[in-house]
Amino acid sequence: MKLGILPLGRPTFDVPFAEEKLAAMLDALEATGHEIIGPRELLFDEDATRAGISGLQAANVGQVLILQVTFTDASMTVAIGAAFDQPLSIWAVPEPRLGGRLRLNAFCGLNLAAHALGLSDRAFGWLYADPSADVVAELSVLLAGKRPAGKLTPRDPPEATEQGHRIAQAVHGRRIARIGEHPVGFDTCAYDKDAMHLLAGVEVDELSLDDLFSKARAVPDQVAEKLHKEASAQLDGIDEVDPTELDRSLRLKAGLDELKGRGGYDAFAIRCWPETFTEYGGAVCGPASMLGEARVPCACEADVYGALTQLILMEAANAPVFLTDLVDMDASDNTGVVWHCGQAPLSMHDPEIAVEATIHTNRKQPLLYQFPLKPGEVTLMRISQAHGRAHMVLSHGEMLRRPMAFTGTSGVLRFDRPAGEVLNDIIASGLEHHMALAYGDHRAALRGAAGALGLPLLEF
Repeated sequence: MKLGILPLGRPTFDVPFAEEKLAAMLDALEATGHEIIGPRELLFDEDATRAGISGLQAANVGQVLILQVTFTDASMTVAIGAAFDQPLSIWAVPEPRLGGRLRLNAFCGLNLAAHALGLSDRAFGWLYADPSADVVAELSVLLAGKRPAGKLTPRDPPEATEQGHRIAQAVHGRRIARIGEHPVGFDTCAYDKDAMHLLAGVEVDELSLDDLFSKARAVPDQVAEKLHKEASAQLDGIDEVDPTELDRSLRLKAGLDELKGRGGYDAFAIRCWPETFTEYGGAVCGPASMLGEARVPCACEADVYGALTQLILMEAANAPVFLTDLVDMDASDNTGVVWHCGQAPLSMHDPEIAVEATIHTNRKQPLLYQFPLKPGEVTLMRISQAHGRAHMVLSHGEMLRRPMAFTGTSGVLRFDRPAGEVLNDIIASGLEHHMALAYGDHRAALRGAAGALGLPLLEF
């Protein structure tokens, strides 16, 4: 058949490495015997992608395959899905866990794409496999339509419990400040203020990034110096990062404290990139770690439901929580990797390894907290809007003592069920890319909270 391909990428990742992976993907596709039509280079922007779409339409291809070579938002995936009636598939590539930066982060791109396509009820197939391995047979199965994403449906709300009612009542009346709008193509972070209030009784104030930046710039020097001393006592290598950018980053912490005091906020959902780097000049990741440890959850990418998720899990666990991405699943090792730039609460660090001050891997500015997550039992939860229906997603596993998989804050996790099965469920569920993590087993409390909130439940 005529197989149309569209290789998606983003230039903030490791482009030479991405080009190596793309070349290997093209070699594997050629070996399937299909006629391959479409761009053979990474498509970095909307104009190039739309030109690629037009070319495939003109060629009257029989099927469309998105090559998810690096992370991208889901905007172009949605556009591709809408442009074709032909079968659609996505192939995302893993990368080795070498302790360095996330060079591709393609799994997260697949995660966003699955959620967005699920919202529009667009059927698709998928594959997460290394093109340098023997993948021709798997590709043939994919292109034959035998790897559909499917649709995983949550069960009815479980029975409410006394503890569940306590959690729901504790969250009722909480206030979240959304600072800036979520990035384009992050359908995972969209929300409806009224629907959230009806669900959990939570209020949301919508602030601008300038509200935060102006507060941060006005922070007195002595306040910034106090925060510098606090961070210096916690982190190795803080003198090795740019001092001006470090000062700006720490002032964001003080700016958030000021907003919290004035607005009575219990959590934040912050549009962390690109403007904190490009317009303000410092990362909010380290401040998010500091606030998270103080039990003031901060959700990246203006993810308001992520902030709500953290508030609920924090009540269940009575401990700090971490809003994290799942960035890799390895069926052969039976593990996954959770990661974020550098904002996990400090109490989650492995005490055998020092916590380091570092810079954002893509934007090259401080302050980020870098450490592997400590070993121990963990609960993961998300108040999800997948497939257009609010529900709770719940999982459980064991954080392993492994070398740091990727820079930032990351941990290697073994779920209760085989990693391959969990991966299938994640794609079929259309789950958002952010889940909240807390140490301990809090599933019973969260099931009761789902019942008290009237939320259907999905466990994997």
